[in-house]
Amino acid sequence: MYPATTPATDATQFRRIIAARKRIAEAEAELRDAHTEGNSWTVIGTALDTTRQAAFQRFGKA
Repeated sequence: MYPATTPATDATQFRRIIAARKRIAEAEAELRDAHTEGNSWTVIGTALDTTRQAAFQRFGKA
């Protein structure tokens, strides 16, 4: 999608959406780093109030 062909109804909201997506990407990277640093998917899943399998499926892939 390109802003030129899919205009946002409000530029401020569009910038907020972009900023939120960047924060999500940073949080996802932190979760992958937590696993790389030795935390199990069970620990990560518990911290996220989900299962080990769900945490791995969402964050375990590079």
